[in-house]
Amino acid sequence: MAPTLDFWFEFASTYSYPAAMRIAPLAAANGVDVRWRPFLLGPIFKAQGWDNSPFNLYPAKGRYMWRDLARICDALSLPFVQPAVFPQNSLIAARVALVGLAQDWGEDFCRAVYTCEFGEGRNIGEPENIAAALKALGRDANAVMQQAQADTIKNALRAQTEEAQRLGIFGAPSFVTADGELFWGNDRFEAALEWARKEVKR
Repeated sequence: MAPTLDFWFEFASTYSYPAAMRIAPLAAANGVDVRWRPFLLGPIFKAQGWDNSPFNLYPAKGRYMWRDLARICDALSLPFVQPAVFPQNSLIAARVALVGLAQDWGEDFCRAVYTCEFGEGRNIGEPENIAAALKALGRDANAVMQQAQADTIKNALRAQTEEAQRLGIFGAPSFVTADGELFWGNDRFEAALEWARKEVKR
């Protein structure tokens, strides 16, 4: 069996952007199957006593993060535009992602959302931007948006966020191997891949 890795991401997360854009080819090159797991950081931050992103709560950390993200994107040849609103409301995007990931267009949609938000600086909390991403993928935006409002999808996202909490996830992106090992951060992706590969040999 191929080693597996769960990719836990939040659309409002800055460092999830480069992770989402590079994970597929690197995982394939290492023979690792990746499961994309969107979740919401808001409830997790709230449980830690935060009512905002730590990058806003601690301005020096925030300034560093934006500069660091710009460097990372430049190294990966990814477009980068700092959005005017941060963090953005990612609820609609996460629900639509669950619809798409149950089909064959979910990963492409996720990458399109990140490009919209951090590559073009647009607000993914505005439904028209999510609809535009869907249309660009050849999807029926109205139909998909309606599916995303179904109780089954709402409950699935809630359950996924609760699972992230049970796993001890406190930030995004995070990677969890089949044996439950947790790696946090875009810069820990390679280590997570290596652990996943070694785990199947144990």
